[in-house]
Amino acid sequence: MKDIVIEKSWKKKLEDEFDKEYFQDLKKFVHEEYATGKTYPHPKNIFRALNTCSFDEVKVVILGQDPYHGEGQANGLCFAVNEGMRLPPSLQNIFKEMESDLGHSVEKTGDLERWAKQGVLLLNSTLTVRSSDAGSHQGKGWEEFTDAVIQKLSTEREGVVFMLWGNYAKEKGKDIDWTKHLVLKAAHPSPFSAYNGFFGCKHFSQANEYLKKKGEKIIEW
Repeated sequence: MKDIVIEKSWKKKLEDEFDKEYFQDLKKFVHEEYATGKTYPHPKNIFRALNTCSFDEVKVVILGQDPYHGEGQANGLCFAVNEGMRLPPSLQNIFKEMESDLGHSVEKTGDLERWAKQGVLLLNSTLTVRSSDAGSHQGKGWEEFTDAVIQKLSTEREGVVFMLWGNYAKEKGKDIDWTKHLVLKAAHPSPFSAYNGFFGCKHFSQANEYLKKKGEKIIEW
């Protein structure tokens, strides 16, 4: 990760993290993983979520868990896949809920950079993964780093919408300041849980209504 560039506003906000022992250990681990085998996403996309959406531009945060571990899928944005890849079931369900919620069709391409450029931080808890080995980079330090990202937004910003889907995201976002932000919770969009509270959650319209009341430009989902 030594040559990886992080967007300047995030680099400044997170500068204390880079010198901590856990991050030094994480850097060493990730470097070795890329050097010895297939690891996703491409190194240039490890910090893509931060690089596409600067600290002051964040309007909405969607929390994921791990990058996809299949060939050519992961692109650095949670729930997103590279163009040309088949849409994963969770993303298909996200689009399905979005259309039901908003009452119109939406663009169903998998990259999702169009959201990120409007201020949607698509943040995985763990930013890298070994090929065909789900969860293989958990517990190596990424969670502490992404906790710091969330905490910075919670304490230093106001009026951000946090979408927490599933128990993992809810637990990771448990310390977000509800008095300053809109925190929306639902089941995970996975086919195993989408019918238990994701479908019908109406998070996308709620987010836009909140942004509108704040005088912010809404997200064109």
